[in-house]
Amino acid sequence: MELQISGGGTVDVSDVAFGKEYNQSLVHQAVTAYLAGARSGTKAQKSRSAVSGGGAKPWRQKGTGRARAGTIRSPIWRSGGVTFAAQPRDYTQKLNRKMYRAAMRSILSELVRQDRLLIVEDFSLDSPKTKGLIEKLSELDLSDVFVVTEAEDQNLALASRNVPKVDASTVSGLDPVSLLRNKKVLMTAAALKKVEEWLA
Repeated sequence: MELQISGGGTVDVSDVAFGKEYNQSLVHQAVTAYLAGARSGTKAQKSRSAVSGGGAKPWRQKGTGRARAGTIRSPIWRSGGVTFAAQPRDYTQKLNRKMYRAAMRSILSELVRQDRLLIVEDFSLDSPKTKGLIEKLSELDLSDVFVVTEAEDQNLALASRNVPKVDASTVSGLDPVSLLRNKKVLMTAAALKKVEEWLA
């Protein structure tokens, strides 16, 4: 299949990578797995066994008129432990490489169908200035966009990090959430070929 290059010309791409049907359940699984993997899962609370102190019985069992108490670290006491205390856990979900690639093919194919994938010959900045990036995007009538380049561009990375709704990445840093988050995906021709090699 052929894709139009902004500014004139076309580029041939494989139907295997950019002509697949949209598999919603598979894309959902890939997005869920990606977001789950981004969670740190490091929260921790102390249960009654983890709180220091509380070894001695506060008062005798009978005869005081007060409720029975065996430790000052009981969850019903102030400064006591937490009932069902949260512990660090690993949230990552396993997704086979074959399934992940199929999900990425599905997303890219849907972007092509919805006319949300824009191809340009080159997209580089002379300096890491936000103003220069905004002007360049305005020429293409873009404001909510995910820019994908073949290799890391330090100027682009610095210029885009403080612009709302504008993200930039290399092909190696592609993920399903970034492709779906923005209204448009701007990809250089070199990056497109690299994506095709990866997914075809």
